[in-house]
Amino acid sequence: MNSPDLYQQALLDLARAAHGAGTLPSPDGSVLRDSPLCGDRVRLQVALEAGRITAIAHDVKGCLLCRAAASLVGLHGTGLNATEADALRGQVAATLAGSEPPPGWPELALFAPVRPHRNRHGCVLLPFEALAAALDSHSRA
Repeated sequence: MNSPDLYQQALLDLARAAHGAGTLPSPDGSVLRDSPLCGDRVRLQVALEAGRITAIAHDVKGCLLCRAAASLVGLHGTGLNATEADALRGQVAATLAGSEPPPGWPELALFAPVRPHRNRHGCVLLPFEALAAALDSHSRA
């Protein structure tokens, strides 16, 4: 079911901007996450310095919601550490459940129309899960 309110122009623009799309020459953390439910796939790489993200790159094969969420990660994810990335993942899930977006990420409000479509929450969450996992992959290396 494609609801027109899910695909407002600002969300389309965010997906089209593809902030952070590409690859890093020598990432410190890298992960591939996919959703067996919808087929979205996110490869996300991070470069780190002193435990904080200095660069993010992603390659997304997925729906508009997943691409927009990955673009948002690319836009605002630099500077986060593993604890903050993990907390952000929880905040995004809470935002989709009805809470206010976390401070500093006003674009998360663009995903408000997704709230009643629980089957689409995973599309939005996948890039945030990949971000936390990429940082975790570095800490285990």
